Amino acid sequence: MKIRRYAAAVLTAAAAGTLLVTASGAAHADTYRSRNLVPGEQYCIAQLANYQVRGDGTASRDGAKFKLRKSGTTWVVAGSPGLVNIFAAEGRTSLGTFLGQGSYELCATNNGVRDTFVTLRLRSDGEFS
Repeated sequence: MKIRRYAAAVLTAAAAGTLLVTASGAAHADTYRSRNLVPGEQYCIAQLANYQVRGDGTASRDGAKFKLRKSGTTWVVAGSPGLVNIFAAEGRTSLGTFLGQGSYELCATNNGVRDTFVTLRLRSDGEFS
């Protein structure tokens, strides 16, 4: 009986610790993803931001069209003029370019005729200076 209670207490403590680490890590996580895009395909990553956001992207071959925007809106922080291989954009409260607290998306779209491999990185608040 005591062994079962002890095992249950250990499992409960482990689960609570995992939940705490997961919850605290998810609030401000540097989001970094890569994948191959076929022509016409779009891929986006999202992250919450309170006062600043930065998106970086790279694409192989002919490149991709990138866009950093506030999620669920048509508000765009910045976008590439067409297919590019390197992209970077920031929205900062201190510069008047931050569109307000909320979720932000960095998207890459392959408008080319060949596959392209993209890497997207989205950071917010204290994750960059």
